[in-house]
Amino acid sequence: MEYPEVITHKNGRQRKVAGANIPNENLRDMDRGETSLFGPEVEEEAEGLIQGSDYEDSMRHRARLGIRGELGNVSLLLFLYVLQGIPLGLAGSIPLILQGKSVSYKDQAFFSFVFWPFSLKLLWAPLVDALYFSRFGRRKSWLVPTQYLLGLFMLYLSATVNSLLESDTGRGPSIVTLTAVFFMLAFLAATQDIAVDGWALTMLSRENVGYASTCNSVGQTAGYFLGNVLFLALESANFCNKYLRAEPKDTGIVTLSDFLFFWGVVFLISTTLVAILKSENERKGKRRVQEETKGVMETYQLLFSIIKMPTVFTFCALLLTAKVGFSAADAVTGLKLVEAGVPKEQLALLAVPMVPLQILLPLIISKYTAGPRPLDIFYRAFPFRLLIGLGYALLVWWTPSVKQDGGFPVYYYAIVLLSYAVHQVALYSMYVACMAFHAKVSDPLIGGTYMTLLNTVTNLGGNWPSTMALWMVDPLTSKECQGALAQSCGSAEEAALCVTEGGLCVTTLDGYYVESVVCVVIGLAWWVWLGKKMRQLQEQSPASWRCRLNQ
Repeated sequence: MEYPEVITHKNGRQRKVAGANIPNENLRDMDRGETSLFGPEVEEEAEGLIQGSDYEDSMRHRARLGIRGELGNVSLLLFLYVLQGIPLGLAGSIPLILQGKSVSYKDQAFFSFVFWPFSLKLLWAPLVDALYFSRFGRRKSWLVPTQYLLGLFMLYLSATVNSLLESDTGRGPSIVTLTAVFFMLAFLAATQDIAVDGWALTMLSRENVGYASTCNSVGQTAGYFLGNVLFLALESANFCNKYLRAEPKDTGIVTLSDFLFFWGVVFLISTTLVAILKSENERKGKRRVQEETKGVMETYQLLFSIIKMPTVFTFCALLLTAKVGFSAADAVTGLKLVEAGVPKEQLALLAVPMVPLQILLPLIISKYTAGPRPLDIFYRAFPFRLLIGLGYALLVWWTPSVKQDGGFPVYYYAIVLLSYAVHQVALYSMYVACMAFHAKVSDPLIGGTYMTLLNTVTNLGGNWPSTMALWMVDPLTSKECQGALAQSCGSAEEAALCVTEGGLCVTTLDGYYVESVVCVVIGLAWWVWLGKKMRQLQEQSPASWRCRLNQ
């Protein structure tokens, strides 16, 4: 791509993706692995840019207009973040649909790479920030083509997704193609996130820039809800017949193809309107937050210099391994519940009553992580989360015995909801403690880049164990062919031959239970030996966390 007026500027920014879903705890960790970089930190940077009369003008402007003068910009940001959440929600719903088509867990593991781009976007964020067409706009240069591609990908998927998911032919869903297309959707959504995050800093005035974080969290949560929870409910024939229809039908109100087509059109139309009607450089008398100016190579060198620091390198190694003990519970439990017959739309809807808890928990836990040793909370919550993982395994084992002809009783869903709520308490305790420690040790001179790096490593530390956990379920599972002599079920071909010979493949040892125990043992070993090492990092002097380029 040719850039006639190439300008190099600052480093990339990381943001979080909101969503709540029991079957996709890897998404939950993905969401929490990143944090807003234009909350109080950016407001402090903005205040540092205000000098003399500029500050007085800003204060007078704040008193006169406040947020009312920028409702249009806030609404636009909110809408852009909603659009960002749609493909992420759809990607989160696909594993549940695949599970209903009896795909292997290796296929689920392969598809889980779709959730990696938001963990890796730091690799290309500096490029998005530095290269652009100056006449068109720094952020619109990436936002407009990215959203056009998102819309075109959705339209393409709307025409092909049924064939990609088709399993009646015997070959099963086309996992490789599905993964490639949804990976591109997630990659484009992550790139759009970088562009919108950067635009938010200059689109809003200094006194209102703090609303960017609100737009991000609310917008992405709403988008994920629309693309995941609402879609799964409206796509389910059982849910629609039970709650939304007077006369039952064989299909839901919407199909995946219809949903993709609708949002593809929305992406294309809204992007065109933004490209034509919204000027990136308009000022209208408001004082805007100026952006940092770091070149691409300078940003990469800075990241490398941070990673080379002994304390940071040790901390990153601990972050990359800390979640291995939770991987089976987080990545596989929801899929096992769907395999046991729990409707996927019912599991998705359990996310709704969790929203108030997810809002309150950080506020409550932050009171205990505000001191000099926030990782003590991380350490104490660690074994409880491991035990909850064993509780999830018991829940999966108990589920088939509770199933009735009409589905599952209300008390079963109440127990699932309670289990998830307890899990959220442990998870948020560790998350808030970790984020508090990141803020505590980050070099204030390069706080944005520093925090983004630590949050990215935390994020990646949740993704790779989840992929590995899904990958190992099938190899750890033992099956035998009953009813057909001299036949086995060691592979898909052997299982098909067993059925052809009149037999039935029966699971004698589910790899999920083996994995659950192994993960807990690994987690306990990490807690005993490496957990103490993490706590000791709190005793390091502030100088040991400062980048040498800033000394």
